[in-house]
Order: sequence, then structure tokens, then C-alpha cells
Amino acid sequence: MKVWKIVAGSVSAILVIGVGIFVQANWIFLRPDCQSSSTPVFGYEIVNTYPHDETSFTEGLVYENGTLYESTGIYGISSLRKFTLTSGNILQNIPLDKAYFAEGLTLMDNQLVQLTWQEKKAFVYDKTSLQQVSEFSYPMEGWGLTHDANHFILSNGSPTIFFLDKKNFSVVREITVTDGTCSVYLLNELEYIQNEIYANLLGKNRIARISPETGKVLSWIDLTGLRPTDLPDPANRIPNGIAYDPATNRLFVTGKWWPKLYEIRLVEKKQ
Repeated sequence: MKVWKIVAGSVSAILVIGVGIFVQANWIFLRPDCQSSSTPVFGYEIVNTYPHDETSFTEGLVYENGTLYESTGIYGISSLRKFTLTSGNILQNIPLDKAYFAEGLTLMDNQLVQLTWQEKKAFVYDKTSLQQVSEFSYPMEGWGLTHDANHFILSNGSPTIFFLDKKNFSVVREITVTDGTCSVYLLNELEYIQNEIYANLLGKNRIARISPETGKVLSWIDLTGLRPTDLPDPANRIPNGIAYDPATNRLFVTGKWWPKLYEIRLVEKKQ
């Protein structure tokens, strides 16, 4: 679940969100929150700042050739968007049916794949037209999505990351994400970068860099200070959204309802 509170347009939506608040509180406050003192920690330097649509409740983010593709959440206003990095101008906006809460997004074999939260259904779009070409189901909640050469890689908020066959979408294997002896919960938006899985943690100002083979957290990225502090509803304006440009080794991050998207450079902190 990705929302603390939202003004809904119907009684049923309010009930769903009310339950969601309880679930969210359970995840945030009752689940263990660990970070081993021996795991390296990186800070960041801001290289560039770009405009980002503040109405975008970011759940998934992908970069390719100066263009960003974004999955935005919340029942009734979920969408798939295409926008320009430098200007932030939205080139295309495809709304989802009100029955779906959009989640993670990845670009594989010239097709965009977008998860939904509790509906356990993914939509596949043509990259150029954003026309939906197919859909498929998966057996767990959908939070974050990325891919390696052969698999979709999916998170569901638990410490488990699932690898799905890219042809038939069956679960091929799983890893449990750990830091030291502690399992890491709240794995959210994902990005596969140089044989590591980068994962936002829901409600946290940090990104885990995870081994796709063992599930071990290789290092942390501390994003403290990046989140806007002068905007309303800070509980929902959390970091979420990681994109990578392999051609120039650029790393982009943003958050839910953030007015900016940042290109950052990692700086290792002294322990």
C-alpha cells in the first residue's frame, strides 16, 4: 500500500483507503527496520535538477534517450505517462480504469510493463504509441518492477523479490533481501543497474542496493535532505522513483508528488 490518506470520491473508495491506512501503519511501524553498521552507506551530490509534475504520485520510473516513462498511482487517477527529461512536458498520458491502482513500471524488448497493486494484473504497452497490447496476471501484490536480461523482477513490500519468466510470467526463483541478520521489508520501486537491484523503501529516505544472486544489501544510499520539506502532506510525499541512463551512467530519483526530479552522483560516507 502506498497511501496514508486520500480524499476519495465515493464511499467505497473511502472504505478501501481506510483499510489501506491500517495496513500501511502495520507495515511502517510493526515491521523491523534494520541497517547493519558494517554495510557501506553512500550519500549524494545533486548534478542536475529537472521539473517533475507535482500531480504525479510516482510508483514506477524508466528513462530512455531523453524521455521518461512514469507509472502514477491512486485509484481513480492512475496513469501511464511519457514526458521529456529537460522540460518535464508530458508528451502522452494514458489513464487507467478507476478499478486499478497503478504500480511499478519497466521497459523490456520495446514494451512497457505496468503493475497494479492489489489487482494482480499487469498491462503491456507499445513503447512508442503507449497503446495497450496485452495483459497478464501474477500471484502476489505488485509494488516495484524492473528486469534483467531474462526475467521481470518484482517486489511486493515484503523482503522477498520475485524473478518472473519474461515469456510466460511464471515465478522462476525468489530471493530474500537481508542486511546482516535482518530481513529488509517495504521494498518498493525497483531499478536494475549494473547487476544490482536498487530499491526504494516505502516511507524511508534511503535506497537499498541489492545483490540479485544472494539478496544481500550491498550498500545503502541515504537520500536525507532531498525530499521537499515546504510542501503539504509530507507523509505521502516520500521518495519513490529510480531511473538510470546506462549510456552516460546517470542516476535519476524523484518522489510521490515531488515538483522536481534529480540527477544525483553517489558519494561514499565515512563510517
